Amino acid sequence: MVAPCPPAGHEYVLTLTCREAPGIVFAVSQFVMEHGGNISASQQFDDRLTDTFFMRVQFRVDATDADQVRQDFAPVASQFSMAWQLHDVATPTRTLLMVSRFGHCLNDLLFRTQTGALNIEIPAIVSNHRDFEPVAETNGIPFHHVPVTHETKPEAEAQLLELVDTYGVDLIVLARYMQVLSNDLCSKLEGRAINIHHSFLPSFKGAKPYHQAHARGVKLVGATAHYVTPDLDEGPIIEQDVVRVDHSLDPAEMTAAGRDVEAQVLARAIRWHSEHRVLLDRNHTVVFR
Repeated sequence: MVAPCPPAGHEYVLTLTCREAPGIVFAVSQFVMEHGGNISASQQFDDRLTDTFFMRVQFRVDATDADQVRQDFAPVASQFSMAWQLHDVATPTRTLLMVSRFGHCLNDLLFRTQTGALNIEIPAIVSNHRDFEPVAETNGIPFHHVPVTHETKPEAEAQLLELVDTYGVDLIVLARYMQVLSNDLCSKLEGRAINIHHSFLPSFKGAKPYHQAHARGVKLVGATAHYVTPDLDEGPIIEQDVVRVDHSLDPAEMTAAGRDVEAQVLARAIRWHSEHRVLLDRNHTVVFR
């Protein structure tokens, strides 16, 4: 059973990054105490290689105005030169799903969202094909067919950005969306676009990677979920997983095993992002599970 979200304006998540210094944890705890609050979860990490401090604090207060809480915390943040964000736990992450012709991740995310396993809302689905338009209609979600060719790529990406603005999107998920995004678009979506791909890159590229892996006798298949950057499939990694396979699986069975892992890894990455558990640290991530 999924635990219910608290009423809006009663529980917040504060994430912060700054240079390591004495008194950071005390200052944050004192701030919560002075606001009559109670900390329900607190995690921190000191990266000694870069002298950088990371922290995630979830706390309950009686204040019902997130903007007021942010305003009150600003002096604390200024004292330590923090990069920080404060989120209302009850507010779902508005997530735009993008898909091409493989629907395992799309269907998994729709199910998890409907059952409350993910604190997201899906305002729209975008695809360069029409294969999953009926799925969107069945789920009552607007579907946008945005075909992409080499000649129309700039117009298609402009249309995507317009949809992001129109729907007030917080997160874009490439749920097996088989198009390479331009460097310009990747830069504009930095930190708010997640991709999923199989673990065979760069060994088995192109069509039917699982068939290629089967032909080579691969014993592990897996998946990687990462933030999108201009470096193709090399963005900061959020989550990875693998499953063992052997000679008894034919290419179709190996493909099915791989797609199961892809769906699970992507779902965990989205859950951690939407719960504000992922903090970017240059070209990698700190994930407070």
